Amino acid sequence: MATVTMRRWGLMLLTAAMVCSMFATIGVRKTEAAALGYYHTSGNRIVDEAGNPAIFNGLNWFGFETANYSPHGLWSYSLDSFMDQIKSKGYNLIRLPYSTQMFDAGVMPVSISPNTNPDLVGLTPLQVMDRVVQEAGERGIQIILDRHRPDSGGQSELWYTAQYSEARWINDWVMLAQHYANNPTVIGADLHNEPHGTASWGTGNLATDWRLAAERAGNAILAANPNWLILVEGVSSNVQGDSSNYWWGGNLRGVQNYPVRLNVANRVVYSPHDYGPGVASQTWFSDPSFPNNMPALWDSYWGYISKNNIAPILMGEFGGRGVDLTTTEGIWQNKLVDYIKQNDLYWTYWCLNPNSGDTGGLLLDDWQTWNAPKQSMLDRIMKPLTVVSVPAAPASLSAAAGNAQATLTWAASTGAASYNLKRASVSGGPYTTVATGVTGTTYTNTGLTNGSTYYYVVTAVNGSGESANSPQASAAPVAPTTVPSAPTGLTATAGNAQVSLSWTASTGAASYNVKRATTSGGTYTTVATGVTGTSYTNSSLTNGTTYYYVVSAVNSAGESANSMQASATPAASVTAPAAPTGLTASAGNAQVTLTWTASSGAASYNVKRAAVSGGAFTTIATGATGTTYTDTGLTNGTTYNYVVSAVNSAGESANSSAASATPAGSTTTPSSLVVQYKLSNANANDNQIYASFNIKNTGTTAVSLSGLKLRYYLTKDTTSASLSYWVDYAQVGASAVSGVFGSVSPAKTTADTYLELSFSAAAGSIAPGGQSGDIQIRIAKSDWTNLNESNDYSFDGTKSAFVDWNKVTLYQSGSLVWGIEP
Repeated sequence: MATVTMRRWGLMLLTAAMVCSMFATIGVRKTEAAALGYYHTSGNRIVDEAGNPAIFNGLNWFGFETANYSPHGLWSYSLDSFMDQIKSKGYNLIRLPYSTQMFDAGVMPVSISPNTNPDLVGLTPLQVMDRVVQEAGERGIQIILDRHRPDSGGQSELWYTAQYSEARWINDWVMLAQHYANNPTVIGADLHNEPHGTASWGTGNLATDWRLAAERAGNAILAANPNWLILVEGVSSNVQGDSSNYWWGGNLRGVQNYPVRLNVANRVVYSPHDYGPGVASQTWFSDPSFPNNMPALWDSYWGYISKNNIAPILMGEFGGRGVDLTTTEGIWQNKLVDYIKQNDLYWTYWCLNPNSGDTGGLLLDDWQTWNAPKQSMLDRIMKPLTVVSVPAAPASLSAAAGNAQATLTWAASTGAASYNLKRASVSGGPYTTVATGVTGTTYTNTGLTNGSTYYYVVTAVNGSGESANSPQASAAPVAPTTVPSAPTGLTATAGNAQVSLSWTASTGAASYNVKRATTSGGTYTTVATGVTGTSYTNSSLTNGTTYYYVVSAVNSAGESANSMQASATPAASVTAPAAPTGLTASAGNAQVTLTWTASSGAASYNVKRAAVSGGAFTTIATGATGTTYTDTGLTNGTTYNYVVSAVNSAGESANSSAASATPAGSTTTPSSLVVQYKLSNANANDNQIYASFNIKNTGTTAVSLSGLKLRYYLTKDTTSASLSYWVDYAQVGASAVSGVFGSVSPAKTTADTYLELSFSAAAGSIAPGGQSGDIQIRIAKSDWTNLNESNDYSFDGTKSAFVDWNKVTLYQSGSLVWGIEP
């Protein structure tokens, strides 16, 4: 992955680990997994020692290559719990990045929580890696080691640096090959991550030619452990005879003329990396033919290796935040997944970690919840890992006689890949096989003699073998019958996303075919065959679209002409929405702001107000399409009572529960200062309040921070414990920020306390058009019991990015210059 991801997160990991470890629990042990084995290559396939095709569903789990020197997330949850989740989602291969620096004397892992992983505390990085390998192997998960970078600080162009030589790189690989010899959990070595810059291919320059370096390292590894696969990534440019430039590690055009040659045959796997515009903009993303231009581009840089049967391709890294079909990122990522599926390529997705800045991860930010949209996309290329047993014999075999033929049908057998048909001229056999590889559950045996009786059995087949014979069925072909006449009386009745058809039976018909078009008169497409009754419901249709239908009658003699056409337009049934929930009323200066939770199926909302609790309510707004409304022009000091109802074409809901507020005047001194707010933890019911602020200066003169005070309003929920606060981070310097708690008098329903932040002279000034930058605080009770933030005046769980927020107030030299006091 591009190094910006690691730089962005490296400084935050230790703090995150210390905080998160307070809330995690130790994972549960797993059950024993099946035995593992080694692999080699055969053309473009990876196969096991018996020659069976390898099945891999892979992901990346990074952390060893960073200054943590251990997989990320172990500050929050146990190693067991991560491995259990990886296995439960169907993954059996982990690409595990590491750095050379982690093997330096004295280097120790950090941010491993003693609460969640007490058995890992005090282990060296290699000992932690041993535990990862052990836990993976016990679950049937295998590992490819990835030398991601020389030192933990960032990605290098070449496989060596001034601090870490090529000899050190090779020696570490040999050490690992010997260390994990005879342990088939570790099956391969990804030699170096994303060579780029001056790295070349096929130039013969020993200092830069990555292909020659890969041969030196690969041969040294195989001399120590001949069982491993050797994964070789591409470069970015400098390919002999080629002037193109591509992703770091993604340019494998040099393989065509300069393949990697190793002393042990059938060990090389080429492993490109490919990313979307979320990592970096590229010309091909803005090409008018995008995304249809991508397969040819992939073919030219690395796909040809598999297509031409040169060697296997394992897509070592690909990923991104967008998986939708509207953004460029999402379109690109889905196109690549389809390309991997169409070409049956191997892959390890980037990545498990949610803290990959450019791509996000398969885990969400809580390090526990799986990213369902990403997994849904990857399900298209996930392969089943279960062992397939021989299927059971097919059941319900029937034989229908036709003109010189017999049509056989049977019930599908679970696990069957195909079926074999066998026939005899006497009951009980012996049977002769008349068809193999039948993939459906019906077969017509033709060329028979009318009047003769034929006896049939069917067997089910898969990769594990062939079932026993089914029960026997027989049929005696008969002379031709006449084609039935076209059905009459066709009617079409519209429903919700469906159309129900009925017609009059045709004399001599054995079954019916139903055909559909989206324009009157066709062209018609057959949507159902073998319908034996005189009605059919066509479902999964698009409401509002008119569909046109005809029906034909079928028997052994053939198919009739089409019936007369009938049409219908499906439409959704609409019911009145439920009453809105979660109505809250926030008082302002001569106004009240209402918010509520959306009602499913609502098209708009009506807002109603009363002067006394319980009504009567008068409608003051109709047709509100959002879930917020501000009632202005009110009298300060007067209490107003509100309800909201939801409306759609089917009618109006009952009123919501009531909420009330009392507007109060406040004088805000005109100012150029604006306060922004966001959440770093949206959980409204835990034992800490998290909030981040940013003060912007929209004026033309600098503003000294030492003259400002910022207030965040909350409810203590109980008087049994005092409050404490921490400044976790401030761009102006955490030591330059201090705070004090104050009481709101008189106390409000949503605020009885505030935290007031002040700034020392060391905080400096905010330049015209500038901003203070992040100020991140936490608040907790002295007894660490939970706080309910959902009724706090300044809290808003939806604000995950900085926005202007008037429920935090700012004072300059004692005057209110921003926000509305509760």
